[in-house]
Amino acid sequence: MAIKSVSIRIDEEMLNKLHAVADYEGRSANSQILILIRDCVAAYEKEHGRIGQ
Repeated sequence: MAIKSVSIRIDEEMLNKLHAVADYEGRSANSQILILIRDCVAAYEKEHGRIGQ
């Protein structure tokens, strides 16, 4: 599976909060975002069925 990049716009206050949460969890901001996305997709698939079938 290829790794792709995305850019997001985020206000400074929210970015600072993201970094605080990531630091607390011992992760980079990028890793924290990936975990949040993974959890969101898992919750969606649990309710609606697997995506991509």
